Order: sequence, then structure tokens, then C-alpha cells
Amino acid sequence: MGETSQTGDLKLGGHTIAMGERRRVELPVARLPTDTWLTLPLEVVRGAQPGPTVWLSAGIHGDELNGLEIVRRVLDQIEPDRLAGSLLAAPIINVFGITSGDRYLPDRRDLNRSFPGSAKGSLAARLANLFMTEIVARSDLGLDFHTGSNHRTNLPQIRANLSDPTCLRCAEAFHPPIVIDASERDGSLRQASMERGIPVLLYEGGEALRFDATPIAVGVQGTLRVLVEMGMIETPPTAVPKPAAPCVVSRTSSWVRARRSGVLRLEALLGQRVAADEVLGSIASVFGEGPKRVRAPHDGVVIGMALHPLANRGDALVHVARLDA
Repeated sequence: MGETSQTGDLKLGGHTIAMGERRRVELPVARLPTDTWLTLPLEVVRGAQPGPTVWLSAGIHGDELNGLEIVRRVLDQIEPDRLAGSLLAAPIINVFGITSGDRYLPDRRDLNRSFPGSAKGSLAARLANLFMTEIVARSDLGLDFHTGSNHRTNLPQIRANLSDPTCLRCAEAFHPPIVIDASERDGSLRQASMERGIPVLLYEGGEALRFDATPIAVGVQGTLRVLVEMGMIETPPTAVPKPAAPCVVSRTSSWVRARRSGVLRLEALLGQRVAADEVLGSIASVFGEGPKRVRAPHDGVVIGMALHPLANRGDALVHVARLDA
């Protein structure tokens, strides 16, 4: 678990934040070629009562914006005098990518394959190390917000290691349309944090470079329910109660890939239940000739899909998750 004392002052980025205080903090990341500093913006909310420390992070990929809005809306509903514990909110981690609308860093590295990083490594490694040192090490739980990318959209979903009791309990509290029992990817923030014993929920929802109303709303409500589950807040008046039905859980999933290049016409919808071999759409020439049907690989639910109508052979088209019996 994190190193933050539940009582007393919190020292972060050269600032001292007392219990019951809300403070904006900027962590220096790197000096630009223009000789100006680029900083990682944080909002720290310390409750008047002791409790756990939770971080909220978004913008690890610079083209993924829904999380930025989720974090803002959650912060709007948190007041220090009604909070037990601390909330460390980082709406933009990849400050380089956000400013340019690029998924990656200037060195073309994927920040979410660079954790835990190094204070003496590449730009990506240094930024990853900064986040691990200043935020993760002080926390008891993390919520990391993502979207689809590369002209794909995702059904709102939580990805977590469900063998971890805290991950399972908080994923159930979040209660998205589906929970994916997913292993951690090498170099990811989730893997690096889990290796330190700090559980993480990764939220996926919507598409890149825009605000998607439904995934944002699902993310806000789920986050508030997790904070209630952690004993940090009372249920806000704006919170939607968790559905009575148990979470829909998947432990495996498959991407359907294009069997030919051409124009993609999908009929399937996000969240749709499908049967094995069910037609999800087709790919044909620009004149509609030589169509190849896109079929479901197995029974399940559509959790991701391509948005670009032009496809190359081998492109990922539809992501179908198997459902637990």
C-alpha cells in the first residue's frame, strides 16, 4: 500500500498540504527546447478525516480525452470537509501528447509501456518514474482512465486483476457494463503499480480526440461509487445507485480481423450480444463487389469496434468478449 500518512501534512512536489485542504500542484517534468518548463498538473484534496489515498489519472495517451473530463466532474463533487482520506487527481499525465493531440511522447515512445521508468532514462522513463514516485507510492488504489484509439471506440468497461480482492470489490462497486479480468501488460502503469501491491482499475470507454457523453457519465458515476466503497465519501446526491444485478464479467476476448482490404460496413453495435458466427458486417470493394462477411468468433458481447470505414487486410475490426456462465 501507499506511503502517505493518513494524518498530518502531505508533502508533494515541494508543497505541504494539510488535512482538510485542497491544493493545485505542478510537478516539473522537463524543460522544452524553448527553455521553458513543462509541468504535470495535479489537484490534491485532503480530507478532514483520515482514510485511504486514491489517485485518478488520465491522459497517459495524449489523444485520449474522456478521462480528463471524468476527473474534472468527480473533483467538482469532492469537498475536503466531507472526505476521509486523500484524492490525488492527475487529469493529464502525458502533457506532451495532450498539447499536440498525439498518442505518444516526442521520442515516439508509448508512456504506458515505460513504467516504472527511471530517473536517468528516456523522456518516457523519466515521466513514468516521476508519476510512480510522487503519486503511486503515496496511494492505496488507482483509477486510470483510457479510451479507444486509432479510429476505434470501446464500450465502457473496467479492466482489472480480479484475483486481487480489492480490485474485485472496487470493480463490482464501479459496476460498468462489463468487467474484463485482464492480465497486466509489460511496462504499463497498472503492472508497475500492482507489482508494488497497489491495486488499479483501468477504465476504457469511448474514442479518442473527443468527449463521449455516455462513457464520461459512466466513468463519473463508477468513480463516485468506488470512493463510497472505499469509505472516503458519503453517497453524493447526484450519484446513481449501483444496479442490483451482478456485474457482467469476461475473462477472454477476441478481435475479428479483416480478411480483405476494402470498405467496411459494420452492422453490430457496442454492447450488442452476439452468437458465434453471427454476421457483424462486411468488407467489399468501393463498388460493393467481392464482399467478405465479418462474423463473430464466438458467443459474447461487442466491447470494441473500428470506426474508420476503410480497412486493410488484417486490421482489427470488432472486439468480442466471452461472458462468464
